[in-house]
Amino acid sequence: MNLHHEADTRLHGRWLLLARIVWFALVALTLGIYMASLPEYVTELQTVCRFAACSLGQLSPDQVVTLQHFGLAVGSYTAFMVALTIVFALVSFGTGGLIFWRKSDDWMALLFALISVVGGTVSVLFTVGTSHSVWRVPILCVAELLYLSFFLTFTLFPDGRFVPRWTRWLFVVFSIASVVFTFFMNNLTSFFTIPLWLFTIPLWLGVPLVLLFFSLYASLVIAQMYRYRYVSTFIQRQQTKWVVYGFTANIVVSIGAFLPMLIFPRSLSPLLFIPVFIGAAFLYPFTMGVAILRYRLWDIDVLINRTLVYGTLTVILTGVYVGLVIGLSALLRGIISQDSGVAIVISTLAISFLVQPLRRLIQRIIDRRFYRSKYDAAKTVAAFSATLRQEVDLEHLREELVAVVQETMQPSHVSLWLRPPEHNGTHLAPWRAIPPVSSEKR
Repeated sequence: MNLHHEADTRLHGRWLLLARIVWFALVALTLGIYMASLPEYVTELQTVCRFAACSLGQLSPDQVVTLQHFGLAVGSYTAFMVALTIVFALVSFGTGGLIFWRKSDDWMALLFALISVVGGTVSVLFTVGTSHSVWRVPILCVAELLYLSFFLTFTLFPDGRFVPRWTRWLFVVFSIASVVFTFFMNNLTSFFTIPLWLFTIPLWLGVPLVLLFFSLYASLVIAQMYRYRYVSTFIQRQQTKWVVYGFTANIVVSIGAFLPMLIFPRSLSPLLFIPVFIGAAFLYPFTMGVAILRYRLWDIDVLINRTLVYGTLTVILTGVYVGLVIGLSALLRGIISQDSGVAIVISTLAISFLVQPLRRLIQRIIDRRFYRSKYDAAKTVAAFSATLRQEVDLEHLREELVAVVQETMQPSHVSLWLRPPEHNGTHLAPWRAIPPVSSEKR
């Protein structure tokens, strides 16, 4: 049975009209609540928290002192957060509107457009949703719409079917758990913010929530892996790669910003988490837009390859640089007085010499490990190119060409047709390594 087929997710007639009306209604509700809660969002950012539990993004007295130490005021912090929030919202709303404009007859595209619009409210959602504002319940309704549409979309993505079939029950369990966590558990913002408050709740409650949290998302990942391996077509796999790339990059960056927040809770790390999270979230509308508006879908493998190479290179060079500075400072401390300055100069020069050799080494390792078939094919083609510049025997060249095609492309059948030499009074050789010299130039 061939499972590799394109599912039809297009709507027609009454269903199309109904889907557009529902989409407009949900978007209008979201934007209305968002605009109405913006003043409350600004107020929360400007108000110094005097309670034990503060809103996400709200300043505590210790953080205000830390900001003042760097010459920053509460107003500066508020202006930066509001500007970042508005820019992210405009990008997300614009992406959702573009998807709707180009693909409004496709209900999967409508779901992605809805996620993009509702996701643009995420910064206000985190701050107002964790506050004691009168807009807390309406903004939590928007949050719940985002969570449910997110999980539903990525359960059905990319062909609009529950694959495997048990994923429909996965969505039912997630829906019930999300509603309970969002509206019926005190001091718990939502199911998606479990990592933010997990370390503040009792162990007897935290362990089951952790197990449920990771079980649901692990099941979603397993389902997508199964779909990618056994069901998706080539275009659908490219779509999946784009979406997974955006979410993976956001998760990696968010975890990198979240760990210092746990280690240094009284520093600026908690304040930096939300800006970093929002900055990384700009990948969402971009990757979703490319995946859905897939005209001339870009080769995501190139982007993933470059990310792996330069991300690994950055981490290694950073570690080497810090290690060299610390080690050389300790080594030179007893020799010269200005040990730190000399250590920094020497470390910088060492890093400048290491960049290119280390980049090429990492590139070869990643190509061999993650792109083995393309790596072998590239080596084979390069070897054939070298042979092509030297070989003059047409029969041997034909055998080499057929072997290269079989090894790199692995077709079921290969045949090579050579046009016979033409005879128009002058014999033309089928192959010449060097063009003959014209008689007019002799």
